[in-house]
Amino acid sequence: MAEITKKEFLELLQEFSNKTLDPKFKKIDSQFEKVDARFEQIDSRFRDIDSRFDKVDSRFTEFREDIVHQFHIISEDLTSKVQQVAEGVIQLNEKMDRRFDEVNKKIEKTRQDVLAGIKFSYSELDKRITTLETEVKDLKHRMDKLEQRSVS
Repeated sequence: MAEITKKEFLELLQEFSNKTLDPKFKKIDSQFEKVDARFEQIDSRFRDIDSRFDKVDSRFTEFREDIVHQFHIISEDLTSKVQQVAEGVIQLNEKMDRRFDEVNKKIEKTRQDVLAGIKFSYSELDKRITTLETEVKDLKHRMDKLEQRSVS
């Protein structure tokens, strides 16, 4: 066997590399570049999709803020109307209290008038009954006297 020197070995290795390995590595590098280009396209699409999602998120945020704003306006209006109703109820209660007081005073006055009328009527009837009783007593007494005269 022939012995190869280190220099010859390196030259053979260099020649093998240039003829066999380099074209294969260039082919692999080319394929990696194509894969990198595809990944760049995919990354670009993802950036587009992210941009669209950001726009949708922005629209949802604006929509939410608008809804919250509208809710605050409606709730303030509703609160105002409830306050008006509450004030109306308070005024109505005060008016009803005044009316009840007036009615109670009228009822009490009417009651006093009726009681006075009853007292007067009772007093008048009492006088009439007393007068009748006195007259009946007198009549009885006279009848007794008449009967005694007719018997004697």
